[in-house]
Amino acid sequence: MAEWVGIGRRARRCYGFDEIALAPGKSTLNPEEVEISWDFGGKNFPVPILAAAMDGVVDVNFAIEMTKQGGVAVLNLDGVQTRYDNPSEVLDSIAKATPQEATNLIQKVYTTPVKKELVAKRVSEIKKGGGYAAVSCIPQNARSFGPIAQEAGADCFVVQSTVTTKEHIATKYESLDLTKFCKDTKMPVIIGNCVTYDVTLELLETGCSGLLIGVGPGAACTTRGVLGIGVPQVTATIDCANARDIFYQKTGKYIPIITDGGMRRGGDVCKAFACGADAVMIGSAFARTKEAPGRGFHWGMATSHSNLPRGTRIEVGISGTIEQILVGPALVDDGSQNLLGALATSMGCLGAKTIKEMHYAEIIIAPSIQSEGKMFQAMQRVGMAK
Repeated sequence: MAEWVGIGRRARRCYGFDEIALAPGKSTLNPEEVEISWDFGGKNFPVPILAAAMDGVVDVNFAIEMTKQGGVAVLNLDGVQTRYDNPSEVLDSIAKATPQEATNLIQKVYTTPVKKELVAKRVSEIKKGGGYAAVSCIPQNARSFGPIAQEAGADCFVVQSTVTTKEHIATKYESLDLTKFCKDTKMPVIIGNCVTYDVTLELLETGCSGLLIGVGPGAACTTRGVLGIGVPQVTATIDCANARDIFYQKTGKYIPIITDGGMRRGGDVCKAFACGADAVMIGSAFARTKEAPGRGFHWGMATSHSNLPRGTRIEVGISGTIEQILVGPALVDDGSQNLLGALATSMGCLGAKTIKEMHYAEIIIAPSIQSEGKMFQAMQRVGMAK
C-alpha cells in the first residue's frame, strides 16, 4: 500500500472526501423507507448528527433546539458559556472584531477562568428546557468537571483533545486515566480525537461509549497547517471503523465511531457513513444557523491557545435554521441544507436500508468527481463551485 517517498522511507496514500465517490447499488430503495437513526448509550436517536462542542455553534438554547430535532448538540465546558455569567456580551465582541483583531481577542477572552458553578448551571438549563445535555472538556479538566456535570444531570460526557491516546505521558501534571474515568462516570463517555487503527483499538478498551474520529479537518481548524498532523477523513474513518469491527468480533461490544469534521455538505456526510461512521459531528454547517451563538462566525477550539493557536475565526454567515440544515426545505443549492434528506436519498440510490448497510457501499477513487461536467458552475461560482 505504501509508496517510496525517499531513500528508506515509504508513505501510505490517504484519501479525503473530495477524492472519492460512491457507486450506485444493484438495487434501489424508496428514500422514505430507509432508517437513518443510530443507537448510542442505550438510547436511539432519529438524527445521526451531532453539533460540535464549539462556542460559535452550541449554547444552551441551541442544545435544546437540536434535541427537539432528534439530534445531539455538545456544549463546550471549557468555553465562554462557563467562563462568563453573560456570554452574550463576549460573543458580540468576537463577532465585531476585525480579522486582524480576532485571534488576539479570543486569546484574551479565554484567559478568564472557568466558574465551576456555571458548569452545573448550564447543564441544569439544558435539562430544564427539555434538552439532551451532552457536554465536553479537555482531559485535564475531566476529573473536575465530570462529577459536577453528572450531579447536575448531564446525559453524556465528551473528553476531547486535538489528539487523544490511551497512554498520555506527562511529568508536570497528572494525566487522566481514561479507563478509570469511564468506569467511574455514570453516563456515556465519548473520547476523541483519534485517526488510526491501533489507537482506536486501545481507546475502545477503556470502556467508552463512542469515539470521535478526525484530526484537523474542521473548517476553522489550522492544526494541519500549524503542526503538520492529520489523516484525511476517508482513510481515517475506514481505518477506525475496521478497528471497531475487530473489537466487536473479539468482545461482542459494538461501540460507535463518529466522524468529526471536514464535512461541508450532504455528499460529504453520505461518504462518511459509507466509510464506516455510525454518526457524524459537524461544526461549520450549524454555525450558519440562526440559533447558533456565533452571530455568523465560527472559530476553532484551539484558537484560544495563548502561545500557539491552532484555529482561526471564519465568517460563515447565517443561511437558515437548525431545521433547514437538517430536514429542509433547502433554500441554497450547495448541499449545505437538508442533510438528512441527502442522506436518505443517497441510501436509496445505494440500496442501503440502514446506516450499517451503508457501510458496505462501493467506494471508488474519483479525483474528478467535483469538477467533471461542472464548467458552468465553476465559472459562475454556484452549486458545487461555491
